[in-house]
Amino acid sequence: METSFTSVGIFALLGLGLLFGLKHAAEVDHVVAVSTIVSEHRNVLRSALVGGLWGIGHTASLVVVGVLVLVFRIAIPPRAANWLEFAVALMIIGLGVVAVLRVLRKRADVHLHRHSHDGQSHVHIHFHEQRTEHAGVAPSHSHVISKLGFKPLLVGALHGLAGSAALTLLVLTQIQSVSLGLLYLTLFGVGSTLGMLLMSGVIGLPFALSGRRLTSINYGLQTLAGGLSIAFGLWYAYETAVINSLWRTIL
Repeated sequence: METSFTSVGIFALLGLGLLFGLKHAAEVDHVVAVSTIVSEHRNVLRSALVGGLWGIGHTASLVVVGVLVLVFRIAIPPRAANWLEFAVALMIIGLGVVAVLRVLRKRADVHLHRHSHDGQSHVHIHFHEQRTEHAGVAPSHSHVISKLGFKPLLVGALHGLAGSAALTLLVLTQIQSVSLGLLYLTLFGVGSTLGMLLMSGVIGLPFALSGRRLTSINYGLQTLAGGLSIAFGLWYAYETAVINSLWRTIL
């Protein structure tokens, strides 16, 4: 009876790891960062794949840190964890800037157009989409992989590193078995991967629907995603550096 109860407890613990991972994917800094990457694409499947790749990078860094902490008992200093959070803030700002600049680059011709009617003069901003000599040429498989894969993988890995300190400390205090602890972290990562895969697919819907015929709306959505990313990143950097007194560590 005791063995049966222990088995039930283990499965319940691992199930919680999976559920907590699903919830973890919905954290604001994760969603904001992935949204800027998703905004590049006009296909729901690719958008979902972005979330899946983010989850793979996130899980990989969690497991690596988990091995260091649970197996080798290497403690992660709180100062290092705070700097990783600050790095995430800078990354989110950078993703937002890249998203906005990407939209601006697609606007090869931006000018004011003045016209008059009924005795009144009006000024409008006119945008013309950039045309390149390579338009219509299908990208190579390697180009698609590098464009789609590396960025979400690296973003997910940094998110995993930033959140790994607190998570592994929690696992270390609650789970005595190293193998069980690593399994918990892995299932947590699987849950976060599934959660972000679904969420990025949903986020990608408006970009996919507006991408083909509603180009101006699509560009507006991309700009909005980039602007929100910059604003949130600045707030996150302020919270990490000033409110949490991170700046004191460099003085």
